[in-house]
Amino acid sequence: LSLCALAVSALDLGCHSVKRRGFRLVLEMEEIDDSKKVIFVLEAAAIEVGKVGREYCLLNCDEHKGFLERHGKDPGDYRPDITHQCLLTILDSPLNKAGRLKIYIRTMKNVLIEVNPKCRIPRTYRRFAGLMVQLLHQLRIRATGGSETLLTVIKNPVTDHFPPGAKKVACSFNATQVDLRSFIPSLPEDRPIVFVVGGFAQGKVDVDYVDEYICFSQYPLSASVALTRLCNTFENYWGIV
Repeated sequence: LSLCALAVSALDLGCHSVKRRGFRLVLEMEEIDDSKKVIFVLEAAAIEVGKVGREYCLLNCDEHKGFLERHGKDPGDYRPDITHQCLLTILDSPLNKAGRLKIYIRTMKNVLIEVNPKCRIPRTYRRFAGLMVQLLHQLRIRATGGSETLLTVIKNPVTDHFPPGAKKVACSFNATQVDLRSFIPSLPEDRPIVFVVGGFAQGKVDVDYVDEYICFSQYPLSASVALTRLCNTFENYWGIV
């Protein structure tokens, strides 16, 4: 294995049991200036670790409903599978493989995570959960055999990590509806663009750092579908096939 093996902890009965596994990076990408990339921020993602019995687990509504209720938490808020779906969607996209994406996750607990676009997220949820537990304990995940950091916990606020002059747009079903096919070409070409998407099942994005809110469907969309539409529109606009 070269830069491509990633040691993570696998899961035993849904929780954390140390076991070494390998994960690889995607193909090398062309280096592109940050000002020519799209930045995605997944807000209020349900990435939270709890000690259930003797094990540390990525809390979720299916496996830990009783635990969450005993601690006064709403199980419906704990959907880390949404984050998993979103990462698979955007990391697998041609837009990302063309080197045109930067990705941040901000959790419900205000933990900020930077995702290396070259990272290959585990395809199954159980392995993804083990990776998130390890990340929140160690604060970074490196590629085995190399110095590349694939996932890292970084300092807030997220705006400190945006390029200067970035235009920041949040996606909300309650906002003014636009057609992405005309909205994206109307954006200034000399300014980086940030799109903020909620990483939860219900509710709306409520952040104080965006310039405007938009809606781009007459129907409520899941976070993964919203990100797919954004990726597809930018791919068509930039001629990425």
